[in-house]
Amino acid sequence: MSGTLSLAGSEATSSQDDAKAGALGQRRGLAGACLAHALHDGYTDLLYVLLPVWQIEFGLSYAGVAAMRSLYYGTMGGLQVPADRLVARWPIRTALVLSTLVAGAGFGVMSLTGSFWGLCAGLALAGIGSSIQHPRGSLLVTQAYGRAARGPLGIYNFSGDLGKAVFPVLVALLLGLLAWRTVGGLMALTGVAVAVALLPVLPRRIFVQQDKAGTRDGTGDRRGFRLLLAVGALDTATRMGYLLFLPFLLHAKGGDQAMVGVSLALVFAGGALGKAACGWLGGRLGVVRSVVATELATALLIAVTIPLPLTATLVVLPVIGVFLNGTSSVLYGTVPELAPSGDVGRAFALFYTAVIGSGGLAPIAYGALADHTGETVGILAAALTALAIVPLVLALGRALSADHGVSAR
Repeated sequence: MSGTLSLAGSEATSSQDDAKAGALGQRRGLAGACLAHALHDGYTDLLYVLLPVWQIEFGLSYAGVAAMRSLYYGTMGGLQVPADRLVARWPIRTALVLSTLVAGAGFGVMSLTGSFWGLCAGLALAGIGSSIQHPRGSLLVTQAYGRAARGPLGIYNFSGDLGKAVFPVLVALLLGLLAWRTVGGLMALTGVAVAVALLPVLPRRIFVQQDKAGTRDGTGDRRGFRLLLAVGALDTATRMGYLLFLPFLLHAKGGDQAMVGVSLALVFAGGALGKAACGWLGGRLGVVRSVVATELATALLIAVTIPLPLTATLVVLPVIGVFLNGTSSVLYGTVPELAPSGDVGRAFALFYTAVIGSGGLAPIAYGALADHTGETVGILAAALTALAIVPLVLALGRALSADHGVSAR
């Protein structure tokens, strides 16, 4: 009897230890993924501060500046799937550290080069590094939290916005004191420092949750996943379209350049809050209710800003930011549930390819429309794009409900 009790006690202690180790691994995995995401998204947006400097130094046209940005943005978006396949057999810890080192090395090349083509090579190298981070970081969070990953994925999504808020401001301040090549070198060193910091933060072994989101038979739902890609692409198109016209809208209302900067900060601040809050909301209300609510609110508020005076528009902008950016957290949390063949890493790579590609192409389409019809029609087109998501997400809800009991609500 005493032997049986002793054995039962040992098993209980072992189970408790495993639970503690699993919880610690979850926290460390999420912290490491968020740290990497903040750096890589910060790298992406600090380029906006450097582009005018490069334009002057290398005598570039606006088309040339756009092409330079596309070297990073296009490389990062276009290589999501092949990069994910390349590192699929590696430990996620290794992949995230390597991706950060490669991205930092790209900024190192930029800082050391004296030529235009060397700068282009550095941009492409940084884009390659960032293409690895997104699918691997998302997979890490999904594996660690399983069916409870929707909220943590929202936090992971939110961490990228923190990087976008910090790095451009930091680089703008440094450019007032240092040459851009020195600033680029500091960004490269920051990447190395983050890569080193990831080594002790990220767990060597991930306790993969066996109840992870997805279908029970692991086959996923290809139709549902295609709908999810379409929803994600249109949601990104709405966001990029409205942000394209917002500065012109504010100028038309009498706002100056400083007011444009303030307005963008208000939108991004609301967006950061929305990404954190809507990931949680999606777990409580379900995908369909959350996305329908956020897209309807987005369309309404975008349309409302057209006739509003400047002061009232500034008041509304943070609220727009909440809904404009918040939907993405709900969508990210749905990727594992519909991953074709249960391959969550590849599913995230495809999802990021769709949204990044939409982010690159949508402003061109909206801009062409506005050139022929005016900016008001362009803004309304962004609002209509948000409305077009509603029937798609209703169809997505039916796919989720049919997906072996996954609740879409």
